[in-house]
This record gives sequence, structure tokens and C-alpha cells, in this order.
Amino acid sequence: MRNKQTSYLNILGLAYRARKCSTGEETIVQDIQRNKAKFLLIANDISEGTKKKMTDKCQSFHVPYVEVDDRATLGHAIGKSERVAVAILDEGFAKKLQSLLS
Repeated sequence: MRNKQTSYLNILGLAYRARKCSTGEETIVQDIQRNKAKFLLIANDISEGTKKKMTDKCQSFHVPYVEVDDRATLGHAIGKSERVAVAILDEGFAKKLQSLLS
């Protein structure tokens, strides 16, 4: 499990450096609505309200999502402070992350 864990975080870091990610609740919601978001990573320590908002939006717009590590790990992977969610905006990165996390 540890290896799969590390590789998904590495891919996430690559996607972020390639500017194929968005963070921040409002930005992510807009990206989902504009069909820009291809896949959503949600921290496992997100508040219930925020989680519901994100997952409902994903279901409405048919965007796959998965709950991953805590917000500190998610933020660290992209070289930022804590992040409750990261949207992947690129089909290739989205497919790779989905295959690693399924």
C-alpha cells in the first residue's frame, strides 16, 4: 500500500507543477460546473458540510472523486499548506490517479 500511496502523491505533485490542478473550494466548484475538473481528490478530514457540497457537485456533473489522506498530506504533495480538496483538470493525470487509487 505504501508504494501506491507514494506514487499517487508524486503524480499529484507533477500535475500541480504542470498547472493541471485547482485548489480552493470555490475554484473547484466552478471548475466542476464548467466541466474542467476530470477527477477530485478529497481529504479524509474535510468537514461534513464541505464534503457534501463537493460530492453533490461531483455527482451532478458526473465527476469522479475519491477520499484520500488528510489535508496536510494533500497540501504537502503540491507544496502548499493544507488543502481539503484538489481537482485534476487533465484527462491523462485524472486517469492515472484513478487507476492508482482504485
